[in-house]
Amino acid sequence: MTGLDHAVLEAYLGRTRWFGGKGRPFRVTDLRVLAEMPAAEHGPSVTVFLATVDYADEEGGRERYQVPLAGYGETEERIGHAYVGTAEIDGRARHLYDAVHDHDAMGLWLGGFVAAEQGGVAEIGGLRFHRVPGDQPLDPGLRPSPMTGEQSNSSVRFDDTAIMKVFRKVSTGVNPDIEIHEELTRGGSEHIAPLYGWVEADVDGEVLQLAMLQEFLRTATDGFDLAMGSVRTLLADPDPDIVGSGGDFAGEAARLGEALAGVHAMLRARFPAERRGEQETAELARAMTERLDRALRTVPELEPHAARLRAAYDAVAALGGLDVQRIHGDLHLGQTLRTSHGWRIVDFEGEPGRPFDERALPDSPWRDVAGMLRSFDYAPGVVEMAGAGADLEEDTLRADRAQEWSERARTHFVDAYVAALSAVDAAAPADADVEDSVARERRVLLDAYVADKAVYEVVYEKRNRPAWTAIPLKAVAAIGAD
Repeated sequence: MTGLDHAVLEAYLGRTRWFGGKGRPFRVTDLRVLAEMPAAEHGPSVTVFLATVDYADEEGGRERYQVPLAGYGETEERIGHAYVGTAEIDGRARHLYDAVHDHDAMGLWLGGFVAAEQGGVAEIGGLRFHRVPGDQPLDPGLRPSPMTGEQSNSSVRFDDTAIMKVFRKVSTGVNPDIEIHEELTRGGSEHIAPLYGWVEADVDGEVLQLAMLQEFLRTATDGFDLAMGSVRTLLADPDPDIVGSGGDFAGEAARLGEALAGVHAMLRARFPAERRGEQETAELARAMTERLDRALRTVPELEPHAARLRAAYDAVAALGGLDVQRIHGDLHLGQTLRTSHGWRIVDFEGEPGRPFDERALPDSPWRDVAGMLRSFDYAPGVVEMAGAGADLEEDTLRADRAQEWSERARTHFVDAYVAALSAVDAAAPADADVEDSVARERRVLLDAYVADKAVYEVVYEKRNRPAWTAIPLKAVAAIGAD
């Protein structure tokens, strides 16, 4: 493809949900072709571009984005919302559309996965399609359709059989989402959507992973939506007793804790894990303290709580060590799905702003637990805030019941998680002193990780959703206040 003006692509990037540079001055400084997919009869030409974006503000930086484009000789009103612009291809003007929104174009990706079923790998147009061994042959007649509501990536559903996540911002190397899903799939984990395969290409001698295909969970409900629905049910119930109420989430929280323990146990078995010493706990505490110092410059409201936060971090430095392994790295209720067969954990990419090699580093599993605890605090916080009115007494009652919902969910989640992990380690000899030491270490790490996460949330909300800042600030105020 020739003649694609960088300015045309820049204008489109600024309109998308998944582009991370909205609101910042940027330029597309390089545009290269990753693949040119062979067009089906009467289908579009499809070119997969790699766009390099440079930022001109004080923060600066460079990012690379995958942009697959479908080209047509005439305009296609059915995908007009995904129109990008025009370009000269082989001397002819072509109308370009984001290929993710075009079922004819996405059918080429499905064909690649089908072709890979025979030998595990298929090369098509410059893309390499991998399949995970298993008993899930794909029907080439599956109809693709784009999913809505995502931010940093795009997804395409193939009827009720499979879903493909198309990574938009890409980096060379192994994507943790693919790497972890492959291992958990091969290990037979019941707590994920099994991985069917992935797509990659070579760039300057390095691998660039572009998409992954998984089982579509047709009965799934977003975990955060489910939690907020539970809170709404509770607050609408005139009976003040939460136990037995339709709005009690304790049982679901416990089942989710068991699912996370199962995932952590398999990650510990299939990836490197180790016990680290005092130097590492001191470094962890130092990093948390530095994040607090930076946060104080942005959110001075944190200052009254700074001494207690530092005390929580100092307790980490005083530990003799901590266990580390591969973890999720960015866990919250929005990264979970409740299906008719139980909870599933999704999106193992880790923190989006970190390089792949950093996301793959072993970390404490209590970071994941802390992220989920903060999410159990956010769900009632968002519902409570949305329903606040002029009646102070009623608002106080709602706040008390929302707090009780959060405390029950958090307690049942942690108790179930710890019990499930203990069951895995049941063969180890029991020692009261060792058990007390482990329990103390767990409390110290969990308190510190919750504090660290809440501080991050305060800064994020201050910058992006100021009205929500009160939610994490309330949690910060409770840390070490007993």
